[in-house]
Amino acid sequence: MNKEELNELTLEELKYKLEDDVEALKNLRFQKAMQQLENPRRIKEIKKEIAQLKTVIHEYKLGIRK
Repeated sequence: MNKEELNELTLEELKYKLEDDVEALKNLRFQKAMQQLENPRRIKEIKKEIAQLKTVIHEYKLGIRK
């Protein structure tokens, strides 16, 4: 998800997407532990997306975004 797509989402959609990404990260870590993970780079991508989502949500709370 790129920055332009993040700007278009509402606060509720951002929170829902964050929950989905956290769940996906848990699943990827579980697959890695079971040595079934096909794309290890996906973990890094999900972690980056989670950080971006948390930043945007925090900006809403600070009033920077409306």
